[in-house]
Amino acid sequence: MTLVELHEFFNSFLKIEDFAGDPSLNGIQIQNSSPKDKEIKKVAFAVDACEQTALLAAQEGADALVVHHGLFWGHCETVCGTHYKRIAAFIKNDLALLAYHIPLDANNPYGNNFGLAAKLGLREIEGFGSWRGMPIGAKGKLPQALTAEELAGALAGVTRCECRAFSFGRGDIRTVGIISGGASEDVDQAAAEGLDAYITGEFAHEQYHFAEEAGINVISGGHYGTEKMGVSLLKEKVEKELGLETVFFDLPTGL
Repeated sequence: MTLVELHEFFNSFLKIEDFAGDPSLNGIQIQNSSPKDKEIKKVAFAVDACEQTALLAAQEGADALVVHHGLFWGHCETVCGTHYKRIAAFIKNDLALLAYHIPLDANNPYGNNFGLAAKLGLREIEGFGSWRGMPIGAKGKLPQALTAEELAGALAGVTRCECRAFSFGRGDIRTVGIISGGASEDVDQAAAEGLDAYITGEFAHEQYHFAEEAGINVISGGHYGTEKMGVSLLKEKVEKELGLETVFFDLPTGL
């Protein structure tokens, strides 16, 4: 398994070509010394690409690091300061970096949102919401009604991160929409669909009064907490289908 072959494996189901509107430069962001020949034996996974995760991957003997948040976001940036330190950690250790942003948010069943929906036990799961014209989230029905606080507790049980409930809607929640990460503004899409609750990572001040006036419950699960699902599921898939050694770095930011 080479780096090129690993990328082809991920793209066989993440299909980055279907997300042309994503400025995140999905796929191989930093190659290794020989992407078509060097054997990939161990793959590390993390939510974020940074100096810490690169050094941890190198210490663990990984040949590639796969993340949700990469180092490049579609604009020019000088390789100075912290950006240099991050890139240098990959190059000095001949460590490849692959990143999948919106393709990993949206994927069914390995993405953040469909993954969370499944772990929460939602039924009749289907796509929900869009970002820049691209599908991104998931929605479904709870097997039994929950309060906002109970739903937050269930989410915390899945993510192992702190979750906060904003009880602005009906007390017996049955339908739930999920868009992970920094998708506070998309609460309007959940309200427009008449959903009982909306789960996201960060719930911003700007949307607080809208959600309250729209009468929709909101669960804030943290940007990190709601976006470690996808890379965790990718790790399991690589282990099962490719037989490669893997490691996951769980480094919550509390945000």
